Amino acid sequence: MTTDYDLEAARPRGGRMPRRERRAQLLDSALEVFVAQGYHAAAMDDIADKAGVSKPVLYQHFPGKLELYLALLEQSCDTIIRKCRDALDSTHDNKQRVAATIDAFYSYVASESGAFRLVFESDLTNEPAVRQQVDRVTNECAEAIAEVIHDDTGLPDVASRLLAVSLVGMAQVSSRFWLDENGGIGRDEAAALVAGLAWRGIRGYPKTDEH
Repeated sequence: MTTDYDLEAARPRGGRMPRRERRAQLLDSALEVFVAQGYHAAAMDDIADKAGVSKPVLYQHFPGKLELYLALLEQSCDTIIRKCRDALDSTHDNKQRVAATIDAFYSYVASESGAFRLVFESDLTNEPAVRQQVDRVTNECAEAIAEVIHDDTGLPDVASRLLAVSLVGMAQVSSRFWLDENGGIGRDEAAALVAGLAWRGIRGYPKTDEH
């Protein structure tokens, strides 16, 4: 039986493409292969075939599989960090901020691209450069949230950061658990439940000397 993958792999190799467009195309193809196979099982041959290019063309843009993976991972990390910051900037109502931030993580893991698996479920976290990128998601999202907590509650920076890391962890773990359960509750409802839990906790730290 001929599969969609076979049809894509058999696609005639195209002509020249602007470098930026070619790079984006290669990253899109690499994402599909890495998400489906994991880093260790994926081969540059598979990625080149998926993109409809020769291996030399692939190597013109990325000198090796690790460099390609890191470029894709950085792009994926940038996406979730941007989503988190956009959620925080979307309103000045802190209850809505909590809901928007939690929803950003649920939206990210629910994406059909599966890019979140590179960030949260990478099989290459023993590689320092990969670990650095993965940790960057928690650190930068937590920094953005901590600023809001500090400004609104007057808590010390270290306390604000601890609460922020806790919120990020709640969003990450619960969203992945929800996706793996695959049924029983819709995305919006799941995100709202977790946001409600987070808000009931974080609103207990009002900007006052009476803690």
